[in-house]
Amino acid sequence: MSDAAQPTAAEVRAAAEAVKTALDRHLAAVERRSGEDDPAVYEAFNKLAAAAEAYDELLYDRYDEVTPFEIPGADDTLPPYTGPEEPNALSVLIRRDYTVVEPQRLLAQARRIEAADEDDGAATHASGTVHGALGLLFGEFEPDEIASRHKEFGLEEGDSTLWVTAADEPAEAGEWLEAPFEQIDPQGVVCRFDVSAVFDDDTDDDIDELDEIDDEDADGALDGETDEGDGDDGDPDDEDDDADGGHGGGPGRLGAGR
Repeated sequence: MSDAAQPTAAEVRAAAEAVKTALDRHLAAVERRSGEDDPAVYEAFNKLAAAAEAYDELLYDRYDEVTPFEIPGADDTLPPYTGPEEPNALSVLIRRDYTVVEPQRLLAQARRIEAADEDDGAATHASGTVHGALGLLFGEFEPDEIASRHKEFGLEEGDSTLWVTAADEPAEAGEWLEAPFEQIDPQGVVCRFDVSAVFDDDTDDDIDELDEIDDEDADGALDGETDEGDGDDGDPDDEDDDADGGHGGGPGRLGAGR
């Protein structure tokens, strides 16, 4: 960044003062909270998060430094919530990605659906192609059922996300069907939940470290580096405990709510 584009020291100081003010207001809102979902607390939290983020950016641009703290939710996933305090309507947006890993399994399932339709007198003849088979599959089963049985249909799960958005009034019937995702205001998102393999990275690193430690322990045992008196007592329960002591790394879930 050029010197001309850098924030001034006064701007950084003003941003720091804004954080202090927002912090005081957040504490005051918490002390006066009227219940678990007090909108005043949410509003104060969002303002504190925005002030802290602004200060952090200015501090870095001016001094190449960052703050030693991170406010949950004050990241790039969602902007501060500015929707209605008492929503009268909500929309749930869901996206799930899949990979077709076994086309023959998918086609076989589609042929079963098509055969049942033919028995009812409705012949579609769409099961001969992958895209036709997908149309039959998603026309026959609810998305949640496909998600729970995806392996049966030759699919592999990818990333998924669920957004809950708030509104003052419900949409008119048929109003958004032509473009269902174009008019979503990110600042009206109440919360979102993401599932992705990228969240496995930290877990996998931890597993690798544990494996290295186990390998070192095993090498030490082979070299005779064991404590006296710690011999195996032959208890089968110990073997069972070791067998069940694996570390799993399922998909992480990120809640980026306010």
